[in-house]
Amino acid sequence: METVRLGRTELQVTPIAYGTWQFGGEWGEVEERSAIESICHARELGINVFDTAQGYGFGTAERLLGRALAGEMGQVVIATKGGLRMDGDTLVRDSSPEWIRRGVEESLNALGVDHIDLYQVHWPDPRTPLAQTAAVLWDMVDEGLVEHVGVSNFDAEQMRVFSAERQVEALQSPYHLFHRDIEDGTLPYAVEHDLGVLAYGPLAHGLLGGRFDENTTFPANDWRSGSPDFTGGTFRRNVEVVGELRRFAEERNATIGQLAVAWVLAHPAVQVAIVGSRRRAHLEETVGALNLGLSKEELAQIDKIMSGAILLRAPAPEGA
Repeated sequence: METVRLGRTELQVTPIAYGTWQFGGEWGEVEERSAIESICHARELGINVFDTAQGYGFGTAERLLGRALAGEMGQVVIATKGGLRMDGDTLVRDSSPEWIRRGVEESLNALGVDHIDLYQVHWPDPRTPLAQTAAVLWDMVDEGLVEHVGVSNFDAEQMRVFSAERQVEALQSPYHLFHRDIEDGTLPYAVEHDLGVLAYGPLAHGLLGGRFDENTTFPANDWRSGSPDFTGGTFRRNVEVVGELRRFAEERNATIGQLAVAWVLAHPAVQVAIVGSRRRAHLEETVGALNLGLSKEELAQIDKIMSGAILLRAPAPEGA
């Protein structure tokens, strides 16, 4: 698989990254052996970027990733995130210097590495000045614990403030056909400052996988079971739109999942699409998106199909 430069960094990354959110427990039960096999299969397919977070099970996903890639850490790019913690039973944002530093140390231990290639602030924390969070991360870059600093779920203004002393290097943000908010201000900022952009949720959290119908339901321990985006009239209407997209993809000898990922990567600001399928066949299918080029005319036709969709919100730590 060919690689591209991630923004202003020297990191050479594959356009497909493997994400481990689903191993943190919010998508249902996780079986360790199958999780490790999925990660290893992603590596076999040539993927060299693996995205995780302290908050994905608070060590669970990072430990799985570390076990799966033990001995290969020098050949892959590890991106993780911090800035969330549990306050009793409640997940809260905490980007205080103390918690960020503790998060880096815990991630290093869980992953079994001596430095992190890309460390990202998971969510902006309104209680902590962004300058304080940035300062502690750049200190850890100088100490050799972190190689590159990124942010996740930040808008353009938040990135400007965060970058007052040193320019942030990467952005991870939700981006898919049903969620395009970042096109207006966030992605232009990324282009202007040569940020590496990693788009998460390119399959709209399964909706663009093409395997749901209007009767699909989710287990109680799957966050989508409590989301209005995956129930009721919104879900039924969007399943219909997905059907139209599927027919469009089939006319081009592609699957809807491949179409969805190819669409995300067609944006000139985006270098990487993060996917996280647990099934080998689904992951292999997704990698096939790299062979699907979309013309301006095809992108316009996709926009026309999407004009009948109900746009989705991005999940937040306070609740989906």
